[in-house]
Amino acid sequence: MKSARFVLIAVLFAGVALAQTGTIRRTVLQKTDVSVPGREAVVARVELDAGVAAGRHSHPGDEISYVLEGEGELLIDGEDPRRVKAGESFVIPAGTIHDAVNTGKGTMKLVGVYVVEKGKPLASAAK
Repeated sequence: MKSARFVLIAVLFAGVALAQTGTIRRTVLQKTDVSVPGREAVVARVELDAGVAAGRHSHPGDEISYVLEGEGELLIDGEDPRRVKAGESFVIPAGTIHDAVNTGKGTMKLVGVYVVEKGKPLASAAK
């Protein structure tokens, strides 16, 4: 019975992951060492389709992002929701759990620069 529940949960989780495929895209443009030992800079283009949430997550380093197009809501744990739009930027400290939701009608496009620990995943889902 426990194994059947585990399989059901795994299938449901996989279904959610597949349903989100193509709705948020993170394309790494450059990855390079920085002057801080054990750290690297990752520059990425991030796109969220209309109505899509990135999902609560954190990064093993600081995120510095600039909104190229669109608008959305930035949800940082412990802070009031923040509206962001094209032409604005934001910084999220390392390890801070956050989410972004595209509240506009079109694709929200950002450039994100992440200064993160080498060898760790760029983002980890929040528990």
